[in-house]
Amino acid sequence: MLNISSDLSIVIIVSDASIKNDITISIAHIYLFNSSLKKTLHHTSNVITMKVELFAIRCRINQVIQILGTSHIIIITDALHVAQRIFNSTIHLYQIQLITISKNLQNFFHKHLNNSMKFWTCPSDKN
Repeated sequence: MLNISSDLSIVIIVSDASIKNDITISIAHIYLFNSSLKKTLHHTSNVITMKVELFAIRCRINQVIQILGTSHIIIITDALHVAQRIFNSTIHLYQIQLITISKNLQNFFHKHLNNSMKFWTCPSDKN
């Protein structure tokens, strides 16, 4: 079992995206050892939420993989079905995202047999 609060090898990515007034906004945080390491906010128009969400997650994963000592990545998102497309190699709208991240992920997983990535879902709104 992972001890998130005290393990320096665990990096957490929290990501969300939404559309308001035809502007898509994505926000992603990277946490290491209970501290916010990086916060990124992207604004764009004429792009669907899922594509922006996947872009934000992909960018954060690429950043996290570069952090020395990272062996466990936890991605928390309200769009779990989108995040899991990172590992789908079939032809789809998000294939460019897969191509961009796959080499970095391959290196991350080959670096050590215990390296892992987990996806947790967390709704961003309450209905």
